[in-house]
Amino acid sequence: MGTSVIIRRAAVREHKTLDALQERASLNNPGDRAAILANPDVIGIPADQIEAGRVFVAEQSGSVVGFAVILPRNDGDTELDGLFVEPDTWGQGIGRRLVEHCAQVARAEGSTTLHVLGNPHAEGFYLKCGFACSGTARTRLGVGFLFQKCL
Repeated sequence: MGTSVIIRRAAVREHKTLDALQERASLNNPGDRAAILANPDVIGIPADQIEAGRVFVAEQSGSVVGFAVILPRNDGDTELDGLFVEPDTWGQGIGRRLVEHCAQVARAEGSTTLHVLGNPHAEGFYLKCGFACSGTARTRLGVGFLFQKCL
């Protein structure tokens, strides 16, 4: 990665930018494309998640190149509820940096585990980030993998 990446909380004014990035990243995965097009309402971040400071953006050279959403779970752990990176920056470590940042925030908030429900094509990524697969779950978009990362 030639230019440094800054991770920071998202601003409410970035809502449309983040929704558009999520759509681009989601549609760029051939395995997800048909399901996303059939369920367009899955794209979009609730404004209250941004307002609550639960959305973190990766910024590079003044542009948003990725974001992640973490939400508290009823069991005291944290859910990585969304992770999207600009397709033309894939493979540069931006997603990994976002996961590391979210893990640090979750740990600071008292969580012992970071959970995520990921697409099958993202299995290798999550395993490289230190997650372990704990099963599968059916979603509107198909079968997803349940991952856990001890903090």
